[in-house]
Amino acid sequence: MTQDADPGLFGPRSVTWQVHSDPVMWIAGVRALWLQALHPVAVRGVMINSSFRKDPWGRLMRTADFVGTLSYGTTEAAEAAGARVRRIHRRLGVDDPELLLWVHCAETDSYLSVARRSGIPLTDAQADRYVGEHRTSARLVGLDPATVPGSTAALAAYFETVRPRLTAGADARTVEDFLRRPPVKPALVPAREVIWRRVTALAYDTLPPYAHALYGRPAPPPETVTRRLATTADLLRRIPARLRWRLPPGHILRAMDRLGPETRPDPYAYPAPYPLSEPPSILEEPGKA
Repeated sequence: MTQDADPGLFGPRSVTWQVHSDPVMWIAGVRALWLQALHPVAVRGVMINSSFRKDPWGRLMRTADFVGTLSYGTTEAAEAAGARVRRIHRRLGVDDPELLLWVHCAETDSYLSVARRSGIPLTDAQADRYVGEHRTSARLVGLDPATVPGSTAALAAYFETVRPRLTAGADARTVEDFLRRPPVKPALVPAREVIWRRVTALAYDTLPPYAHALYGRPAPPPETVTRRLATTADLLRRIPARLRWRLPPGHILRAMDRLGPETRPDPYAYPAPYPLSEPPSILEEPGKA
């Protein structure tokens, strides 16, 4: 790695650096939207304040840019992105820690679940490390890291406590309609029907059983879903990585330019030889990750 270059919040030896480079993360992001919509208070805030219905693709790209900046950007860029998000949350009055925690946990669970089911070979220890690393992301959106699950067991326990408050109300149904048929320009309708509908259906199928029960739409057996997800991921991974990474916002290529070609992410080469005995830096000062 290039001497004195800023590795950012996570760095090349993190699980996040490897996993977030995989194209299956786009499916995971859509799964997170399905899951997040089941919290009635959180989704009400989205309905009131979000531009997702007027500018769905812009919202999607801004979210991808934020995740990419946190994963691969410099420490300064990531901290600035987090500060910008916190300002927006305060201005819109959606900075309730309970709601921020739900959004964070739904995202973390979706990224990790889809990654593992798609075939990325993460051990249980690496899965725990991934959840722990994302206490950093939680801090940047305004949460106290000490209140955020730091392991897969803690994440599962959180979902057990919050499940009684989840429901597929009117707002969730609006999000469901949007996810199944987002508004697009007429020229893009065929692509929506051929590509998007399959992506969003697969993302829905990967939800946990309680989410299927709330939406009232059964999913295929879990083993069928996992097989379909792995097959889809395989096809996506056949696209050369450097070609995929050129798509906006291009954070991975810029990170490799900054840190050196040996920092190229390769989630399929995991488990990578990093020492799990090193204490995670999630609770340290920014820049020491």
